Amino acid sequence: MHLTTLLATYLLLILPASAQFQFFEQMFGNQQGGPQSHQPQNMGSDSVWYQQQYENARCDKFLCPQTLSCVHFPHHCPCPFPAVEDKIEFGDGSMACVSKGGWAKGEAGRKVELARKGLL
Repeated sequence: MHLTTLLATYLLLILPASAQFQFFEQMFGNQQGGPQSHQPQNMGSDSVWYQQQYENARCDKFLCPQTLSCVHFPHHCPCPFPAVEDKIEFGDGSMACVSKGGWAKGEAGRKVELARKGLL
């Protein structure tokens, strides 16, 4: 019983000190003589990562190729960057994401329609 009390007291003294040193190691990067430098990790220049994500995606409906979203129909796919893209749905059930154009809302859609008619 006395050994258990001694061990518990020892742990109560050692664990907070250990946690304190771990905090400082993380804060200062566990390096000697300077701040921690973070090197960016570049993605590969091929499509292997995307292909792996696509193959591992589970969808029993339609898997959107740009966003890997699972939707009922292809024209329901979201644009990957909705803040800067407008979604244009075509009558044949397909869609496209195009860069937002100009200042007027829906201007990209109007330009696509003009292009489809051969007027742009």
